[in-house]
Amino acid sequence: MEATRQETPRFDAAPYYSHPQGITLYQGDSLELLESMEPEQFEMIFADPPYFLSNDGVTCKSGRMVSVNKGRWDRSMGVQANHEFNLRWLQACQRLLKPDGTIWVSGTHHVIYSLGFAMQTLGYKVLNDIAWFKVNPPPNLSCRYFTHGTETVIWAARDTDSRYTFNYKTMKEMNGGKQMKNLWNIMSPRKAEKVHGKHPTQKPMKLLRRIVLAASNPGDTILDPFCGSSTTGVAAVEEGRNYVGIDQSEEYLDLSIARLQDVL
Repeated sequence: MEATRQETPRFDAAPYYSHPQGITLYQGDSLELLESMEPEQFEMIFADPPYFLSNDGVTCKSGRMVSVNKGRWDRSMGVQANHEFNLRWLQACQRLLKPDGTIWVSGTHHVIYSLGFAMQTLGYKVLNDIAWFKVNPPPNLSCRYFTHGTETVIWAARDTDSRYTFNYKTMKEMNGGKQMKNLWNIMSPRKAEKVHGKHPTQKPMKLLRRIVLAASNPGDTILDPFCGSSTTGVAAVEEGRNYVGIDQSEEYLDLSIARLQDVL
């Protein structure tokens, strides 16, 4: 679907990649870039921030034992420093949302309580907590915990006065004519979603497509401040939205470009 041409986001940084069909990617520190942008530019934000899981442990992937380490960006700085980081980027995103905009933030139990408390502290209006059931999660190798089969996605409006978008009829149609619940059964990304390469925290297209359709309209501009391989961007472009992504990694920005070019 053709996206509405967007204006370049208003700040001084040069884009890593841009396309006239409403796509702009930036490379750099997300906090610095978010805080340098002019306010009230985005109708929707999806954020998949660091979960701080890289602790030298192991997990199971495709039947093999692998390290949980994803990169320096995913290492915990300690509970207080992690929370201060979450407060800072969420405050920056709140400033960038238009008055009626919303934000979706994903996390596991390692970080979601900090994120939720930070959002309440900043005056966001929490609308829903979505329980994403992964259907086929990897087993727990230690056998000392229940298998981790869910992630939480918090959906919140910029503030209590926001007249936010919720495409109720679309969600009902997607759910066979019944009201959609906040429990979403969606499998992790399939091989077909990783043909250009892999990102360690990649989200499934079905999850992001549903989020984009639920809370934005064609021509809206969606920001992903930790964009990784830009699943958010692929969903946005396919559904006629504009997209701005930020990431530190040149490798993952190049992966984003390859994925985005497939749907242009």
